[in-house]
Amino acid sequence: MADITVKTQKGGSSGKVELPEAVFGIEPNLPVMHQVVTAQLAARRAGTHSTLGRSEVRGGGAKPWRQKGTGRARAGSNNSPIWRGGGVAHGPKPRDYSQRTPKKMVKLALASALSDRAADGNVIVVKEWNFETPRTKDAISALDAIGAEGKVLLVLGDGDENAWKSFRNLQGVHCLHVGELNTYDVLDSDVVVFTKETLPGSASSAGGDDSARSAGGDDDETLPEGAADAAAEADAGAEDEGTEDEGTEDEGTEEE
Repeated sequence: MADITVKTQKGGSSGKVELPEAVFGIEPNLPVMHQVVTAQLAARRAGTHSTLGRSEVRGGGAKPWRQKGTGRARAGSNNSPIWRGGGVAHGPKPRDYSQRTPKKMVKLALASALSDRAADGNVIVVKEWNFETPRTKDAISALDAIGAEGKVLLVLGDGDENAWKSFRNLQGVHCLHVGELNTYDVLDSDVVVFTKETLPGSASSAGGDDSARSAGGDDDETLPEGAADAAAEADAGAEDEGTEDEGTEDEGTEEE
């Protein structure tokens, strides 16, 4: 794992943190990133485009002129696509552009994008955002202090409401919740800024899983007082009944 300096909001140093190798240290997979981004952009399309075919446009009830004798090309309907005001041949109809992308592919593409930014030194980790009140001027000062230049992607957590309101009006800064982190936004930005809380694979972000595992330990620990003894007695009784049944079967065999 590579170490990165954790910065404070004022640009100072607050120790170091390890970037997980599985997220920030893999070889970027370009074909997978291309496929995932293509699917992500396709899913944004509304797909509400629609045109009228020759059977849907108004008119066309009568033959424009007789088949022969006029010297003009024969015509059977003014709804024909070659006529002005006629129907559209093979025109677009409402459709769904979304594509199915496997979860493992989405995860690999995101790790590839983050690894590419980390390899160029464009990943910044801030200890936390301390905005007493939302203020855009303080947000500009914070970005200058931590050295974030160009298009900046800020990955924020649930408790960063003041930071969100401070950064959201800045041009070239995109705020994103950690649960919505995706490949396209990472590749579309020059610098990705995390906090220690929102850093993927960090101990703080994985704390919920560890606590869930510890909470789901042995069943006996979660039973009320005396319930474990009752369960043990029930198991013992079941074993005794099984022994008696075996003895009965043995007696029946001897009589035969």
